Amino acid sequence: MPAERDSGISIAERISHQLRDDIMEGKLPPGTQLVEVDLAADYGASRNTIREVLHQLGREGLATFIRHKGVVVRRMERKDLREIYAARRALELQAIAGGLPLQPALLDKMHTAINAAERALSKKQWRNVGTLSLQVHQHIVAQLGSRLLDEFFLTLCAQLRLVFASEVDESRIQTPDWIERERHIHGLLVEGRRDLAAQSLTDYLDDSERTLMAVLTRLKQQAK
Repeated sequence: MPAERDSGISIAERISHQLRDDIMEGKLPPGTQLVEVDLAADYGASRNTIREVLHQLGREGLATFIRHKGVVVRRMERKDLREIYAARRALELQAIAGGLPLQPALLDKMHTAINAAERALSKKQWRNVGTLSLQVHQHIVAQLGSRLLDEFFLTLCAQLRLVFASEVDESRIQTPDWIERERHIHGLLVEGRRDLAAQSLTDYLDDSERTLMAVLTRLKQQAK
């Protein structure tokens, strides 16, 4: 897929955004090799451009260099998870409990993503369930009205997807109760009960972090 410059975005930025999206959608799991020559051919870009892309993914915490393997999609560790959730709490809770008026269009997008997640769950499309859940939370952060924070949160979501992918069977973590809780939070926001929504989201994030921390801890013990 040749990459062309448009809308003031450089080729390197477009490719890095596409690769980040692929990571967030679960198409590039942890440990996937990012081969410079292959990416150059896939995107019709120079190898210098691809090197710039790989450096950018490294700065975003999505890729790392491993001796004798080259650049690979990164495997998240427990300390990474703690940082991800610290950032999630700061952004998502501010979006809900802050003083800015809630945008109905974003609440509608939350509702749409929740419904889509339920459909994916009914079809046992576990990877899609996780992707759609991340979209729900992207719409929460978008209430802050900052493109810069939206971009930062997209990177957090891609990192979180790499944690999801650490669990070989995603059905173990993409269970129906998460969608039910997201629907409950959405309902409270629609009703204007922001304090209750913030508390529900706090509990959600605490439980989510605890669940994923257990996955990473188990995997670390198995690797010994």
